[in-house]
Amino acid sequence: MDSKQNPQLQYAQTVVPGGMPMVQQVPVVATPQKSASGLIKTIVIVILALVSVTFIGLFIWMFLQYNEVQEDVDYKISLAVAEAKDEQGEQDRIRYENDIKYPLRTFSGPADYGQLTFEYPKTWSVYVESDAANGGDFLAYFNPGQVNTVSKDTINALRVSILDDSYEDVVSKYQRAVDAKDSNLAVQAVTIGNEEKGIQVTANRYTGTIPNTDLSGYIVIFKIRDKTVIMQTDSVLFEADFDALLNTIVFNA
Repeated sequence: MDSKQNPQLQYAQTVVPGGMPMVQQVPVVATPQKSASGLIKTIVIVILALVSVTFIGLFIWMFLQYNEVQEDVDYKISLAVAEAKDEQGEQDRIRYENDIKYPLRTFSGPADYGQLTFEYPKTWSVYVESDAANGGDFLAYFNPGQVNTVSKDTINALRVSILDDSYEDVVSKYQRAVDAKDSNLAVQAVTIGNEEKGIQVTANRYTGTIPNTDLSGYIVIFKIRDKTVIMQTDSVLFEADFDALLNTIVFNA
């Protein structure tokens, strides 16, 4: 066989007894080439590495998203807890302020003026400016803690006036205030008085800006005998107390 035709066969020369050389064909192992299976393994490894990197990146992204969402949830929970505490604290404060008002005190006006009587919070102070001992108008002021300086611009929880004026004249004056241009004062008929004692009367209730002031409050006007009673709170903050004491009113008709 020609060695040129089969490159994997080479000839080896040996010497046999007698000095005659003998030629033998010796197979030569060829250097292995990179196989297709090795290339596939490399591709698989690369793909697995890319997938691993992708999953690691996805995991990190999801972890960051989870932390962000968790922080948001924790913040909302903390905010809700704080708001609940604030709300509970506000409720406790209101409850405390309401509790310390009791037991209520009783106010009685001049006997000659129908002896107007009503109950008011014990935390309020009273200042009687004019007791009508010698006739004229009766004027008294009430406010938590102490009564503020009396003027058209200062706020007191309650003003009580028993006027020696006719009911019709007083109502007419307030009606002009209701009808005035740009006025926000409104009027409605209401029933006030202590229902349990059978003392009830129809009154005019005015809501809005108090005439000749910049104060927003409530005014109730009603008649006792030949007198006219005006009860006024200078702020809407006292509405609940104002309405409560109106329901305790008793007087001698």
